[in-house]
Amino acid sequence: MGWSLIEAKDIDLNLLIVFQEVFQERQISSVARKLNLSQPAVSNALARLRKTLNDELFVRTSFGMQPTPLAQQLADPVALALRQITQALNQQDQQESFDVAGSVRHFTIAMTDVGEVYFMPVLIEHCRRHAPQVQISTVRASSVDLMAEMETGRIALALGAFDEVSGALYHRRLFQQDYVCMYRENHPTMKEGISSKAFLNAGHLIVSSKESPYDKINQVLEKNGVNAASHFSVPHFSALPYILASTDLIAIVPQKLAVSAATPFRLAYAKPPLKLPGLQTNMFWHRRFAQDGGLIWLRNVMTELFAN
Repeated sequence: MGWSLIEAKDIDLNLLIVFQEVFQERQISSVARKLNLSQPAVSNALARLRKTLNDELFVRTSFGMQPTPLAQQLADPVALALRQITQALNQQDQQESFDVAGSVRHFTIAMTDVGEVYFMPVLIEHCRRHAPQVQISTVRASSVDLMAEMETGRIALALGAFDEVSGALYHRRLFQQDYVCMYRENHPTMKEGISSKAFLNAGHLIVSSKESPYDKINQVLEKNGVNAASHFSVPHFSALPYILASTDLIAIVPQKLAVSAATPFRLAYAKPPLKLPGLQTNMFWHRRFAQDGGLIWLRNVMTELFAN
């Protein structure tokens, strides 16, 4: 049977609203509560849409209503279309409608531990001054299903150097930085202009992260004779300053971490005698929420405070 073109007039707009909510919530009961409808009404709307599109759209599983490939394909265009309709009906600038001083919104940002050291003090101070009731939380991108969380809006932004991201995410580069070699002040062998010999002979503190791009740094170190198995390692960057301050170990870290940690921990840093790739930090957000007034504000704040 051939495919017939479906026109906008063929579909009740309310069915698309139900579709969007089922895609996000994955439970009929949750959608019914959210839309102030009965569960049979939601099920009936879904049945009508299934008949129109000739597809199951959502299949009931032990993990809730899981979308079919067609539903996955429709989700972003439908969400974008509904958002544009809402904007057209309201005819107002979305960013101006966000009450910065009075908002009590809670934004969750995915970032690394070294990102928290760099971003959070500045971001917290900015919010304290300009958005005193806004709440900011952080999560590790590696500890959650990042795409699913951003798709539903539970994670507002992701900050990092992710190599492979979905086309559903928009991004903006914030800055690029080099890696440096960090060590305690008055280290017995580390001087400005570290020699290859001194670098290779020193004890190293390795961050054993498997996440990109840090895994590439460890690969370069191993190729140049610095083997993690013969040194010391920790899983996170945040522990490094404490350890380096009280030992003669050295570590390769992003330059912005070194700048932040140098004075309070009495540390020094210098360019390492290895050719290392630069570290680019980007800001990612889901296109479904590209026109959300609060997220526009948050993205602008991040750009204003941190973009080169």
